[in-house]
Amino acid sequence: MTGTLEIRAAGPMLTVQDRGRPGFLRFGVSASGPMDGEAFAAANALVGNAPGAALLEFALTGGRFRASRDTLVAVTGGEMRAEAGGRPLAPWSSARLRAGEELTVGALRGAVWGYLAVSGGIETPPVMSARATHLRSAIGGLEGRALRPGDVLPLGPEPGALPRHLTRPLRPRHGPIRVVLGPQDDAFAPEILARFLGAPYAVSAQRDRMAMLLEGPALPAARGHDITSDGTLMGSVQVPPSGRPIVLMADRQTTGGFPKIATVITPDLGRLAQLPTGAMLRFHALSVGAAEAAARAAARQSAEALADLATTGA
Repeated sequence: MTGTLEIRAAGPMLTVQDRGRPGFLRFGVSASGPMDGEAFAAANALVGNAPGAALLEFALTGGRFRASRDTLVAVTGGEMRAEAGGRPLAPWSSARLRAGEELTVGALRGAVWGYLAVSGGIETPPVMSARATHLRSAIGGLEGRALRPGDVLPLGPEPGALPRHLTRPLRPRHGPIRVVLGPQDDAFAPEILARFLGAPYAVSAQRDRMAMLLEGPALPAARGHDITSDGTLMGSVQVPPSGRPIVLMADRQTTGGFPKIATVITPDLGRLAQLPTGAMLRFHALSVGAAEAAARAAARQSAEALADLATTGA
């Protein structure tokens, strides 16, 4: 440990997250990790961290923080007011925070999930090869829980990067949420599939790191809503007996016993997660081949944006 970050005030669902812990689904442990992978990657890149370094994720409001050493800090996810040692810190950029100074991160505007990266990364003890926090099973992060005032987190070695800022967008900001139909789309009549793809849905207030419940036209299954439980993904659109679609997210259960009408493609997961409560969305179906092409194109756009960071001075 080469320094620490103290939590002085904590926003909702403030947790330690890294890329997640893949490979444990068969043991009933979901991967966790960031709700918005692109914003997570940008925060780490802005402070010179390795792409999968652990950082802090928060919902709606960040909090106040103090580092024991000089460090770089960056905040991403959406627009917000932030200050590093009383100096303005623009979102999607990094700045120096001197030892003992306070970083304040305010409320997000037009987004839900924010990310705070500190140069060197957060080095809480790994659990099953990852530091990501899974709140429902209380593993990872700091004691498997949301962070609170008074918590002190160890930092890794300082990478020595310069302050930088994002110069181009990581992804498109608008458009339908793209899906691949299935794996149980055959449980729904053609007119119900057309309803799913043609009607607008609203993001409800019933949401967390596990799932997002959508409001809109009901989607009854032709043969009922009970199936033999099978595996789920982040982005699985599950339809329970209420007919209201639920999009499973980072802390989802590993199996589900309701039919999954579609799966959100990876490039649109972060944009979906960031939609504010009450926002309207529509779904658009792609073939598997088109979804794979979209994923490759999105990965290129994100990589180019992170490779083109501009230095903003010391």
